[in-house]
Amino acid sequence: MTTPVATPWILGLTGGIGSGKSAAAEHFTKLGVDLIDADHAARWVVEPGRPALARIAEHFGSGVLQPDGQLDRAALRKLIFDVPAERLWLEGLLHPLIADEIRNHLARARSPYAILVSPLLIESGQYSMTQRILVIDVPQSLQIQRTLQRDGISEQQVQAILKAQSSREDRLNHADDVLVNDQDLAWLHGEVERLHHFYLTLRGGRS
Repeated sequence: MTTPVATPWILGLTGGIGSGKSAAAEHFTKLGVDLIDADHAARWVVEPGRPALARIAEHFGSGVLQPDGQLDRAALRKLIFDVPAERLWLEGLLHPLIADEIRNHLARARSPYAILVSPLLIESGQYSMTQRILVIDVPQSLQIQRTLQRDGISEQQVQAILKAQSSREDRLNHADDVLVNDQDLAWLHGEVERLHHFYLTLRGGRS
């Protein structure tokens, strides 16, 4: 009898803007961990030729398409920004498709555990696909400072993004592991490696 290949358990990785979750995710992949980024899945489902894009154009009009047929995200954002009902319609269409895309990618993972990286892991309910949650946490003052340096946007815009994301307390309440990323990159890499070795000892995300 052949031994069945163990299905990887899924680690949810999240953190607020400027927390360093992308840097942490990148280091996990260098250690050989398969990873799916929910933001990438959200982009794939609205590519030209995919049914979602046709539905969006039908609903909002061709003004949400660029001349080359790609989705004009800025135009779409303007249309849904002040109209909660339109935003809910769009989420109702996209969230199940994004979840399917994520599941398909995770099903192909071959590492002992796989990672779902998502800034909206808690708010979107995507955490229900995971067995364990790692939150990259950072003091809010540092979050703002890093984001201002990286994105060149105003402090007001950073505050607006922070408001839209799940509160830090809410994220921490869901966390199994918390990595406080207030040091340099070398330190972050060391912490990721420490967690990776710990995760390799777990079965189904639990010790």
